[in-house]
Amino acid sequence: MTLINQAQDFVFNLFKDKLSKVYTYHNLNHTIGVVKAVNILCEKENVSPVDTEILILAAWFHDTGYINGCTNHEEYSSDIAADFLKKNEKSDGYIAKVADLIKVTVKENVPQTLFEKIIKDADYYHLLSEEYSNSCQDLRKEWENTEGKSFSDIEWSAENLDFLKNKHRFYTDFAKENWEPLKQKNIEQIQNIIDSIENKKGKKVKKGAKKKDNEEKPERGIDTVFRVTLGNHTRLSGIADSKANILLSVNAIIISIALSTIIPKLDSPKNAHLVIPTFIMIMSSVITIVFAILSTRPKVTKGIFTRQDIEDKKVNLLFFGNFYKMPLEEYQWAMNEMMKDRAYIYNTMIKDLYFLGVVLEKKYRLLRIAYNLFMFGIVLSVIAFVIAFKTTGA
Repeated sequence: MTLINQAQDFVFNLFKDKLSKVYTYHNLNHTIGVVKAVNILCEKENVSPVDTEILILAAWFHDTGYINGCTNHEEYSSDIAADFLKKNEKSDGYIAKVADLIKVTVKENVPQTLFEKIIKDADYYHLLSEEYSNSCQDLRKEWENTEGKSFSDIEWSAENLDFLKNKHRFYTDFAKENWEPLKQKNIEQIQNIIDSIENKKGKKVKKGAKKKDNEEKPERGIDTVFRVTLGNHTRLSGIADSKANILLSVNAIIISIALSTIIPKLDSPKNAHLVIPTFIMIMSSVITIVFAILSTRPKVTKGIFTRQDIEDKKVNLLFFGNFYKMPLEEYQWAMNEMMKDRAYIYNTMIKDLYFLGVVLEKKYRLLRIAYNLFMFGIVLSVIAFVIAFKTTGA
């Protein structure tokens, strides 16, 4: 097995066993790509087989230091390569050449010799790849995982565009001639992405402005709120009246039966024991009827207003009890005045809903009392009748 094959197996197992999954870019796939790029450049730049081997070994080991983290990984990579080469009985000079080439891959270093230019250009082979966009996303995810750097889509695209246009350059003659045009295609692709994002952002701004204009005119939504709430209040009022009607009907039947069948028999001394139970039943029914009537009894208002009341915005013109005694002309004038003032209209509607709520609370409170009285009255009546019959039987 050749030294390069041994190095390939060593790096493969090293990454498999020790490289963290957070390194989504600097991993075996990236290393394989760099090795392929080194092979291409060595062939095109007529590098000797011995020097080609040194360059390929540097490519295989250049990112192995990531097993210890991304900080100073080039130093760790050099140490790992040196240890591997010592075990394979390579000379100190040979090892130093490999280590020096690995250290050239530090981002800020500028290559001087042809071999340094080859390893430097190969390390950025992804800039000309058709899969450049995917590689960028892998690097973006890696930075987010390891350094906590977070970018929006447009920020990340701008970062890459700035790097490609202003911070990166190819050094070998072959890369300048053949890889630079491919890199320019990716620059255009990124620029198109930025333009697309900015266009979408512009449309969202316009849409947001239109939405804001709609929010400044929320009459339809407000009208819906008032209409739904008023409808709910009206339905609840109808339910309360129906419940009161049930109580009135049931208790009226109870009283009618008592008056027609039980009370006439109370004159007889032998039915004296039924007086108290009958009294409890009739009184509970009467009191229940009273509270049921109170819950539905309408409140009479004065039905008039003055022009001063309208000017002071004190009158709720939406409630008939405030205007039913006024002449039509006065009511029309008052309504026209109210409709000129949007705040007056909304405040009037709010008052209408509020006082409807107050009336509903009173209705349901009195109904609850009526139902409780009816329930307890029936229970007491039954108990009283049972006791009366048992006492008589004893």
